[in-house]
Amino acid sequence: INNSVHLKSFLDMASQARGTAAGAAKPYRFEQIKCRDHPNADLIEDYRAGDVLCKDCGLVVGDRVVDVGSEWRTFSNEKAQGDPSRVGAAENPLLNGHDLSTVIGTVRGDDSLRRLQNRNPSGPDRALMSAFREISNMSERLNLPHSIVDRCNVLFKQVHQEKHLKGRTNDAIASACLFIACRQDNCPRTFKEICAVSKVSKKEIGRCFKLILRALETTVDPAGAGDFMARFCCNLGLALKVQRAAIHIADKANRLDLCPGKVYTSVAAAAIYMASQASDTRKTQKEVGDVVGVADVTIRAAYRSMYPRRVELFPESVDFPTAPINLPPI
Repeated sequence: INNSVHLKSFLDMASQARGTAAGAAKPYRFEQIKCRDHPNADLIEDYRAGDVLCKDCGLVVGDRVVDVGSEWRTFSNEKAQGDPSRVGAAENPLLNGHDLSTVIGTVRGDDSLRRLQNRNPSGPDRALMSAFREISNMSERLNLPHSIVDRCNVLFKQVHQEKHLKGRTNDAIASACLFIACRQDNCPRTFKEICAVSKVSKKEIGRCFKLILRALETTVDPAGAGDFMARFCCNLGLALKVQRAAIHIADKANRLDLCPGKVYTSVAAAAIYMASQASDTRKTQKEVGDVVGVADVTIRAAYRSMYPRRVELFPESVDFPTAPINLPPI
């Protein structure tokens, strides 16, 4: 009887589909799950029982829901002997074969096959996976979003495939790609910040940076003092009013060419120091230098260059406890 009912339902659906195609009526659609007494009420899913319940009356409107979560629990103090997962990682289109490979586990205490597989992985995938892991570690230490990590992985894949930088280490190439990705995603980082989380020197990162731009025929917008000002002021605990004044001071100093030959970080550090001296939260040269990554001597030199025209540098619409004309000299 059940088979006859199912066959009849299937024939009814098939006839309805044929009538839709012939009469140009609306296509067949499955009804949305909802409570018959409260059609606008929210539904709650009971993961343990596999039921979908109405929030207002508790009616079971759906059952046998497939649980897509993991089938085990892992605690922080638990020492597992092996990975309980029966599936691999997510697909990575940047790897050959989309990273759909076989992993050999330990069988009855014998891990010789697993050690042999780990010793001889595929060459290109091994280099890419190592570089992607290094990029991920550097991004986590710099608190970068996932969009920059994905952009950096694509850049490294292009450089690695075309073999533009032969003789350069993968760590240097990955660091340079991360620097470029930050610039292109409007979240720039300085060379010193990249070098602090990398294993290579600042000079080597700069060389790879120029070679990658030339090889990929791409460009990045030049960074200015205003691009880093919000992050530096936030790390120093300065108010928004001080941050806006520091940005205005740095931009005005660059337009007036008051600090010729100084890099943008030096101008940004001097602008932050000058704005903080006019506010209630004054910062020392060492505090500013530690956050920006600039020496105290460099801050003093840039501050002396801007000091004679300090009144012009401050915005007129912002009032500070200390007037610009009364700022202390160095």
